[in-house]
Amino acid sequence: MFGLVVVPTPTWYLVLSAVLFSIGAVGVLVRRNPLVMFMCIELMLNAVNLTFVTVGRAMSDINGQAIVFFVMVVAAAEVVVGLGIIVSIMRRRSGVNVDDLTELKG
Repeated sequence: MFGLVVVPTPTWYLVLSAVLFSIGAVGVLVRRNPLVMFMCIELMLNAVNLTFVTVGRAMSDINGQAIVFFVMVVAAAEVVVGLGIIVSIMRRRSGVNVDDLTELKG
């Protein structure tokens, strides 16, 4: 019993990725706070990254990790721009709702 070692299979990682993506999608659809929605989108991106790495590892291919590198670069740029906009709007208004952001249309 003590010598039993459980090795996670790629299916475990894919199920974990599906659960994380589902949590992120529900968070985007249900929550109205832009900061929470932004974090849920990042959670969804990380779930997709986990899927890319898992499939790439299962197929013994490095392309999954290369795609993850580019997704992380785009996500970092998104964080810089999006978080800056969200924080500046939240400083000006106390109770920010996503529906209030429609006033930014030009």
